[in-house]
Amino acid sequence: MKLTRETLLNGSMLALNREHAEKHPDMHWRSEAELAEGLALVLAQLGDGQDLWVFGYGSLIWNPAIEYEQKCCALLRGWHRRFCLKMYDGRGSLETPGLVLALDRGGACRGVAFRIAAANVAQELGLLWQREMYGGAYNARWVTLEAAGNWRGERFRALTFVINHAHPRYMAELSVEQTAALIATGCGAFGTCREYLENTVAHLLELGVRDTNLMRIAAALPKP
Repeated sequence: MKLTRETLLNGSMLALNREHAEKHPDMHWRSEAELAEGLALVLAQLGDGQDLWVFGYGSLIWNPAIEYEQKCCALLRGWHRRFCLKMYDGRGSLETPGLVLALDRGGACRGVAFRIAAANVAQELGLLWQREMYGGAYNARWVTLEAAGNWRGERFRALTFVINHAHPRYMAELSVEQTAALIATGCGAFGTCREYLENTVAHLLELGVRDTNLMRIAAALPKP
């Protein structure tokens, strides 16, 4: 299955998430009530009639699957992009576990900010919630971004998804070699971790962003 807007809208992704939850009951999956409560809180914090900015640092950059009015390069301080979430679903399985990106404390991260029109916020954020929050590995967090390009220097509030340190799949310490080994073999319903890494690196380079840590991991991968 591909993670697309269609599979989010038609319930295929939700069904797959529920299937994963049955296979891995110890993974701190969020209940429907917890998801609804968290989503309502963020919408209340945003306020009625307000556009929403969302910060993407990994697959959201190249596969947002949401409708947005505008996007721009942006810098987030205080958080860095890191392969620190082990996957037994999506980009991994029990036989071939993988790794995906999350934001972890410290440093800085350049990515893409998407502006969702106020009229569409409830639906589009609901899709993001289904995509990012069900597994319990990410927490939604308000951050301040610094825009690049034509908006250079402008600061604005955005929502993003950071790693949940209490989750059992959080990997606090991994060397470049350990990370590359998991990415080289990680494969699941959404595809391979190698593809995920290569897409992220390529799209960051298109934006003029050289993430030296990701490029170091890519260089350590064995030849396919």
